[in-house]
Amino acid sequence: MSVLSRLARRMWHQLEPVHAAVYFSPQASEAAAALGYDTESRWPSYFAYRSAPLGRAGAGLATAACYSFSPRTVAEHVPAVWEVATPGQVLAARLAAVDRTYRDLMGGKAVGPEAAEAAELAKRAAESVTVAGRPLAAANLDLPWPEEPHLVLWQAATVLREHRGDGHLAALQAAELDPCESLVSFAAIGAAPVANFAGRGWSEQEWAAARDRLAGRGLVGPGGEATEQGRALRERVELMTDELAAQPWRLLGEERAERLAGLVAPFLGAVFEAGLLPMTSTLGITTVATPD
Repeated sequence: MSVLSRLARRMWHQLEPVHAAVYFSPQASEAAAALGYDTESRWPSYFAYRSAPLGRAGAGLATAACYSFSPRTVAEHVPAVWEVATPGQVLAARLAAVDRTYRDLMGGKAVGPEAAEAAELAKRAAESVTVAGRPLAAANLDLPWPEEPHLVLWQAATVLREHRGDGHLAALQAAELDPCESLVSFAAIGAAPVANFAGRGWSEQEWAAARDRLAGRGLVGPGGEATEQGRALRERVELMTDELAAQPWRLLGEERAERLAGLVAPFLGAVFEAGLLPMTSTLGITTVATPD
């Protein structure tokens, strides 16, 4: 792994939790409920919050953007989420939820001078990305920048997260891993239990068929565990993802990126101390487990 690829992965681990709090915080759930969403399951608000930058997206567009979800699962929620609230209303609620989340977690530190410096560095990185072929990154980058530093930081982290995520989907496609196969192969290397993916909506039959297809390529063994070839393929996917995510960090520079990593540490600490985010181990690195 190159120095730049390693930096891209490090910055993902630093910024992913800053972004992902919107899917797990009580404040975000309350904001979704106030709009009228059923919050007994987190998927209605998840699809609304994540898809809103795309406008009034239909099931096909949302399925393409979210990739690893069963089309049936996406269609259960999209476009029905826009009958509850418009994309504009969802975006406003999303930002208000982030505001409440970080003010409640951090108090004045959320808007202090170090937060402002972090916001400026993250914004500079986010505005440097090339969004060709990266619809979720482009859609979030098209949104107006908020004024408060913690909201600028969150929006920049979201752009950078979706920029990496869009690139990850390109890496999966280059590896010829379809949406269900991407999850089966991920579980096969022991990165996450199969049960973690139940919410993605794939049936047992579809999961078994995907496993059989991977077995036919020599990527998984009889028990569903990854073969050496399967592990090597997943490693190539992750390395390509890092390479495709490196552009903003190349332009920001290693010194400023490391400064940003240090500045966001209080945000990470607040999120994890509050127990907002589940954790998983990916390729030997502990990180936050968020839906892709």
